[in-house]
Amino acid sequence: MADDEAGKNHEPRIPNPEPRAVHRPVLLKEALEFLNVRPDGIYIDATLGGGGHAEAILKVLQPGQGKLLGIDCDPAALAVARERLQGFGEKLIVLEGNFAEIDTLHATSGLGPADGLLADLGLSSLQLEDASRGFSFSLPGPLDMRMAPAATTTAEAIVNQAPERDLANLIYQLGEERHSRRIARAIVKARPIRKTTELAQVVTRSIPSRAGLHQIHPATRTFLALRLAVNRELENLEGFLAKALAVLAPGGRLVVVSFHSLEDRLVKHAFQAWQREDQVRILTRKVVRPGEEERRANPRSRSAKLRAAEKQGLGIGD
Repeated sequence: MADDEAGKNHEPRIPNPEPRAVHRPVLLKEALEFLNVRPDGIYIDATLGGGGHAEAILKVLQPGQGKLLGIDCDPAALAVARERLQGFGEKLIVLEGNFAEIDTLHATSGLGPADGLLADLGLSSLQLEDASRGFSFSLPGPLDMRMAPAATTTAEAIVNQAPERDLANLIYQLGEERHSRRIARAIVKARPIRKTTELAQVVTRSIPSRAGLHQIHPATRTFLALRLAVNRELENLEGFLAKALAVLAPGGRLVVVSFHSLEDRLVKHAFQAWQREDQVRILTRKVVRPGEEERRANPRSRSAKLRAAEKQGLGIGD
């Protein structure tokens, strides 16, 4: 599908930056421990979001010594984060951009090699609870799902324009949905579909009732697949991983929090390949998951997985 077709009648917009929910950073304690934050260190939050992880890091940094670079492709998230973190002054640098371009963004910041790099790959509550963004199947809103409003492809374009076979493959491959063909057939039959709740109803009705006896909503995997496709999330993660070590100092640490198996597999395989090449030392022998207390307090954390590695060898310019 051509970008100009996908973006037809969808002019770029900046979503409402006003938060509708409190952002709770996932695996915060664990992320800080693996980053090993020092008061005089240089750190990068490559997916700034609502600023929860960044705030905790900034509290450790000393003025005139430590620095944090915060990056996000979502201008609404950046607006919220800037307001939340405005009291930290010169300790914080904020840049808009996709973490797939981490090397360029890091160079733009003027900072030296980083002592820690964090990427939280999940949606924030701010994004999920804003119906106008189209991420949630439980809130009526447009089928948008763009993290960066300047992006041209929307979920509505994919849902209403993709051939049935392509749609089924997308839902199966990115959503790991075994009923993908049945769902794609129902979507094509119900076209045009404009609203999130409308799509959720179509998906739910298309799945056999006995298949609904699981813990997640029947539309979860379809919405995930569309979101990944709209934002090219797996491609961007691959781009980030290809460049992440280049911005780290020797001994610098990379911490990645993922939320589904496709993301975690990419991170796991990258870490393993780096370790075989003696580029990193993996710090998480087993994937780290939220404890029972965090899962109760923040149900969205239940699928989170944290992996961490420490860079070995020479740094930038060596």
